Amino acid sequence: MKKIITLLAVIGMFGFQGCTGPEGPPGMPGQDGADGQDGLIAEVFELTMNFTSVNEYGETFPLNPKIYSGDNLLVYELVNTNGGIDTWALLPQIYYFTAGTAQYNYNFSFDQFSIFIDASFPFAQLPSSFTTNKTFRIVIIPGDDGINSGGPNSKLSVNKMDYSDYNAVIAKYKIDDSNVKKIN
Repeated sequence: MKKIITLLAVIGMFGFQGCTGPEGPPGMPGQDGADGQDGLIAEVFELTMNFTSVNEYGETFPLNPKIYSGDNLLVYELVNTNGGIDTWALLPQIYYFTAGTAQYNYNFSFDQFSIFIDASFPFAQLPSSFTTNKTFRIVIIPGDDGINSGGPNSKLSVNKMDYSDYNAVIAKYKIDDSNVKKIN
């Protein structure tokens, strides 16, 4: 009995291997994927804004195009320029004043992001240097990089990266920030 089953299995293997048919139609063309890490594309843009009572010390900006569900958005504040070299700090950034603390912070969804100030004292007491002509860089990170927040398609990051280091993020995602798109 074993010999008959083995013989039928061998005949079945040869029979199925010999079946071929006509080639199907070509599929839809996809994106190249050569621009980023593992074919994922990161993006960076910049904006300068004022925080006032009129905008309630924050603004919301649309994301066009919208970002994918696993993508992440990082916001960096321009904290210094020395000899033409910019220094960026990841939000939130907390500052200490005699009246209390204030911080720049942000949040985002798939189609918009907001940058705003939180303070432990009345906003009107903030110095104008803290509220006017503030420049921020927004970096969109592809969701397949291991920092997404545990959704069904998230991956655990084996090697942790310091996302507070703007230059390391730019290098990791091969972003050319020499000509950053400015948002009005």
